Amino acid sequence: MSASAASAAVLDHPLREIVDNSVDESLVGLPGQRSELRSKAAGPGSGVRHVRVLGRDQDVVWTRSRRAEPRAWLRAVVWLVAAGLHREAGPTTLVIAGDLTARMDYRRGLVIYDLEGTARRTGTSPATVKRHVKVLRELGALVWLVHGSKRNIALPGEPYMATATIYGAVIPAVFDEAMGHRLAGSGYEGRVCGVTEAGRERAVAEVTARSEARRHGRRRTERQRPSGRRGARVRTVRPVDNVVVDNPRSQAREPHSPGRYHRAPAVQVDGGCKDTSRERATCSTDRRPSFRISYNPDKSRRTAGQTQRGIGITQQVRPRVTWTQRASTRELEVALRPRTNAGWDSQMIIEELHSWHLTWQPSNPAAYISSRLAQQATAEHQSAAAELAEGWDEQAASGPLAASSPDLVRSVLDGLAEGLSTYSARQAELGLDDLSDQSAAADMAAFLNIGTGAPA
Repeated sequence: MSASAASAAVLDHPLREIVDNSVDESLVGLPGQRSELRSKAAGPGSGVRHVRVLGRDQDVVWTRSRRAEPRAWLRAVVWLVAAGLHREAGPTTLVIAGDLTARMDYRRGLVIYDLEGTARRTGTSPATVKRHVKVLRELGALVWLVHGSKRNIALPGEPYMATATIYGAVIPAVFDEAMGHRLAGSGYEGRVCGVTEAGRERAVAEVTARSEARRHGRRRTERQRPSGRRGARVRTVRPVDNVVVDNPRSQAREPHSPGRYHRAPAVQVDGGCKDTSRERATCSTDRRPSFRISYNPDKSRRTAGQTQRGIGITQQVRPRVTWTQRASTRELEVALRPRTNAGWDSQMIIEELHSWHLTWQPSNPAAYISSRLAQQATAEHQSAAAELAEGWDEQAASGPLAASSPDLVRSVLDGLAEGLSTYSARQAELGLDDLSDQSAAADMAAFLNIGTGAPA
């Protein structure tokens, strides 16, 4: 495809109408303003000063542009392109911006990059989309909110899904200065709080020019309407040519006989109630739908009361855990049965779900919960099997902690006395006797007999 054919394909895109309307709204002003802005777009030698946004200034943390809604953002982009602030900005940039605007969040101006989808919808190549998105970033009209990566965020068993790039719509300060906007705050959280005197005059001039254009358009439409009552439809009267009726010789003819398509087909009764028994007439012979029977972990049949209790707990969990609200109450009740069967209440389940610290939204929350609980159950089973293989006795290990206070103190001090006697014996073997004649082990034994209150 040649360069002229490619540019024609871009300009004939369905988004062209949206972009053209935005251009008309942005460039309407005083007479001759449209030609003035077009002359500015011819090169960087216009009176508007703008420095390309590069490096970390394209990130939401460091940007100097303020966030905007989609419609205001598209008007600003049209003005930035028309002002000629970037040599590579042109009609294709407006087409890409129109596709991003159609997919933006209405309040915050957030949009997913979707490189392949944008190229398919705009009729361009992925390289062209990358180039013009880069132009928008360098104009200060787009900032990175999330940098895409190849890290897999899909659930186990699902196909690979990389992390998406998310952009935010912003308006640079050069547009606010040209429009005479007064800002409160700075950076991404800045907002328009008023206009300067020059901005007020510009806004009044634009509204006046828009009103004049509409008035001239109505006059031109009225001038092209035909005379007579306004809005009335002009009816054209033509003579009726009915040769057959006007022919006197056709009066003696008989009417046409009705064709086959006029006759109703004969009713054929294949059955009836005459020879049909009452049982056969009232009872259906179709197979009844089979209902799935749920069972508890102990192989007992799940009762309606257990299901109702689980649904009641799920109805308290679902509003307080945001990422679970994509699933229905019934799906969550089935996924949370390992916890509700164990006697957990809604608060315990909510605390566990919040402890997972999800920073993304699962497309199927019920399946994710089931998978996560299954992984935890598998890990607990493997840990129990390992402890059993090592000979770990939980009851024996927790026995000293369950003992009474005197017995516990006695056990600890007995261990200390044994350790001190072993240490003294080892020191004696090495010839490192104590400087005093007192025996530490004897003192410890005497203390154990009189100090703890426990039987010796």
